[in-house]
Amino acid sequence: GLVVAAHGAQKLFGWGGGPGMKGFTGMMGAMGLQPAWLWGMLGGLGEFGGGLLLAAGLLNPLGPLAVIGAMAMAIVLVHWSKGFWGQKGGYEFPLVLLVAAAILGLTGPGAYSLDALLGLALPAALLFWPGVVGVALVVAYGVSLARRQAALAH
Repeated sequence: GLVVAAHGAQKLFGWGGGPGMKGFTGMMGAMGLQPAWLWGMLGGLGEFGGGLLLAAGLLNPLGPLAVIGAMAMAIVLVHWSKGFWGQKGGYEFPLVLLVAAAILGLTGPGAYSLDALLGLALPAALLFWPGVVGVALVVAYGVSLARRQAALAH
C-alpha cells in the first residue's frame, strides 16, 4: 500500500521527481481523458489515498478498490502495449499491485489493521463485488474516452 501511495504522491504533489498534479493532468488530457483534472484527481487519489487506506488496513475494502481501479487504468492505457515485462515498461508490476489489492479486499485487512484496532467492519462482502463492478465500469469508460481520442487523432 505504501508503494502505491508513494507513486500517487508523485502525481499529486510532485514528490520523488513526479509530474505533480499539473503534469499528471496534462498526461490525462493527452490520453484523451476529459475532463483531465477529474481523471488526474481520480488517478492520483486512487493511488495515494487508496494506498494509504490499504497500508493502514482502514475502511477495507475501499482502499483495495481504489488501488484496483488505478492499476487497471495504468495497465490498459499505459503499460499493456509494452508487453508483460517491467524492464520494457510492461504491466508486470502494476498487475502484481492489482492482484495484491484484490486479495486484501477479499480477505480483509487482518488483526494488525486500524479496522481491527478501531473495531470497524464495513460489510466487505456487500461492498467488494459491487465495487469491482463499479471500478470496471469507470475503467471501461476511461478506456473508451482514450480510444476515441486516439481514433480522432489518426
